[in-house]
Amino acid sequence: MIRAGVIGATGYAGAELVRILTGHPDVEITMLTSRQYADVRFSDIYPAFTGHADMICQTFDPGRTCDACDVIFTALPHKIPMSIVPDLIEKGKKVIDLSADFRFSNVENYESSYQPHSAKDLLKKAVYGLCEVYHEKIKTSDLIGNPGCYPTSTLLPLIPLIKKNMIDCKTIIVDSKSGTSGAGRSLSLGAHYCEVTESFKAYKVAQHRHNPEMNEVLSREAGPGKNVSITFVPHLVPMSRGMLTTTYASLAGDISDESLRACLESFYKDRPFVRLCRDGKVPDTRNVRGTNYCDIGFKTDRVNGRVILISAIDNLVKGAAGQAVQNMNIMTGLDETRGLLQVPYPL
Repeated sequence: MIRAGVIGATGYAGAELVRILTGHPDVEITMLTSRQYADVRFSDIYPAFTGHADMICQTFDPGRTCDACDVIFTALPHKIPMSIVPDLIEKGKKVIDLSADFRFSNVENYESSYQPHSAKDLLKKAVYGLCEVYHEKIKTSDLIGNPGCYPTSTLLPLIPLIKKNMIDCKTIIVDSKSGTSGAGRSLSLGAHYCEVTESFKAYKVAQHRHNPEMNEVLSREAGPGKNVSITFVPHLVPMSRGMLTTTYASLAGDISDESLRACLESFYKDRPFVRLCRDGKVPDTRNVRGTNYCDIGFKTDRVNGRVILISAIDNLVKGAAGQAVQNMNIMTGLDETRGLLQVPYPL
């Protein structure tokens, strides 16, 4: 039985981790921490967990946490994990970090979008936890930088086509829509009900902090000497969870729909959480809600020589906690689907 701890358990991603881990057949949750709700029962914060997760949240203590846990999830705001993860790694623990602190291999890329990094040496050790792409590296890693939700929904459809040189990397435009839970649980005027309901808006246009994360990964996958820089526009949708990403790119020649589909099918044939839409259909957020699936569909605009890729994920599951548990499964030698095969809601 894997002893798991969630550091920062009372945020939305942390609570989603607790939900998934509580139903995981090979996991015992042995530590929940919270700065805001120390000494409070978890099920008093989220009554839905009554009878399932009644543990008392504790203040984070590295020694106590390491004694209690084999695997530690850090579901904390950026900057905090880099101050605590080095100690956890030194004590031989496996760590999956849900912040951006360990997603970058190039420290300059991180520091240009966030803040100075105090654990630069660990960036060489960390593996980017996009499970369907870096599965083999994740298997032998002790430190995972869990990808952001926007990057997950963007990278999964693009990487197979980029690796096969099927699209012109200079033409990629990404239009993505997220539910408001992506803003986190902390109070924010922009996420208040009256500010969001009956409205639909773009934000941080061409300056979102996930943009450099995507550029770094796409450049790496495109091959030596290639620098991929996408145009990225995120939007806020008045729903609690879900993410739909539409990506436009020019085709690199006369490439058939059959070739595009064959490329995606071949790349993801052994990856259970990527589902390709059949018969020209495109995905929607309803049919991945609460699950770890990424649904992908595409259409070609033959008049303009473009492919239009559409992907749907649950931003809190495949875009955060579910992918983190998938990473844990791979790191610990379990089947990657363990604890993650929830059937989607029909409505």
